[in-house]
Amino acid sequence: MAATTTQSHFIPLRIGPIELPTPAVLAGLAGYSDLTYRLICRGLSAGYCTTEVALDTSINLSAKLRRKLIQTDPRDHPLAGQIMGAGAETMVTATRHLTAMGCDVVDLNFACPVRKALRRGRGGHMMRDPHLAIAVLRAVAAAVDVPLTLKLRRSFIHTDTACDAFWRIAEAAFDAGAVAICVHSRSVEERYCGQADWGFLSEVKRHFADNTIIGSGDLLTAEAGVQMLRQTGVDGVCFARGALGNPWIFGQFAQLLAGEIATGPTLAQQRAILEEHRQLCIELFGEICGVKKMYRFGIRYSKCHPSPKLVRQAFINAKCDETSHFDEIIATYYK
Repeated sequence: MAATTTQSHFIPLRIGPIELPTPAVLAGLAGYSDLTYRLICRGLSAGYCTTEVALDTSINLSAKLRRKLIQTDPRDHPLAGQIMGAGAETMVTATRHLTAMGCDVVDLNFACPVRKALRRGRGGHMMRDPHLAIAVLRAVAAAVDVPLTLKLRRSFIHTDTACDAFWRIAEAAFDAGAVAICVHSRSVEERYCGQADWGFLSEVKRHFADNTIIGSGDLLTAEAGVQMLRQTGVDGVCFARGALGNPWIFGQFAQLLAGEIATGPTLAQQRAILEEHRQLCIELFGEICGVKKMYRFGIRYSKCHPSPKLVRQAFINAKCDETSHFDEIIATYYK
């Protein structure tokens, strides 16, 4: 389906010294933004990607585990290594490991709404404890020599309309030298429910007019990304759920910004990406594990298919340890 043509003049997004071709970034997606998917997205116009979020304690545990959690490649730059933790000392150590592994930017996740993270004082818990959040970000800012960014949410609870913790953390972040913040315009408590508050993003950008603000929330299509830029004035947009299974969203976004018609991928294009992604997974994880991972990705890719429910169910039903089932799905539905 062709997207509506639009025209939007924009200033290239900068993350510190890094200038990006379009004002769009791939979010850190737990279980999905691994090296293979980042490479797929980069091949389809994603100029800046974020790793899956890693725990500071896991990064610090051993070099072997670090290499498993944060896989890099010369083709995968500029890259933000995203991390979350509960203490300044362990976060500083972990961020040093990330930079040693080649991450161009360190991104602190103070927004994750997953209950397990919250119970352990990580992620979105920082929106409830701004004193701890500020201590962590100041320690990390003083220790690293690469650009520092943060992922924040509007507040911890939805009824907190003053958003005091957000303003305190954001001010401290820029004072400490952070080059950008990514703001998800829901509370931690809301997770991904309800409508994101884009009006809050406008308020943030007005307040931090001279700083880089990246918006997040309800960006399920390329059109929504362009609309957020126009409506809120943010400097860039962060595609998360909208990019799951739809790496073409970055090219569509770039087309719309250029005033062109953005079209969805043909079946042939979808098949080519599925096969390319499978090969990347096999190269990185081996034949059995690689194909097994592709069933999970295939479920996500199915949303771009003309018959998404049928294809999704086919990937769900497939036996994950047999390559032939993947080939059968491709031959049946992507011809």
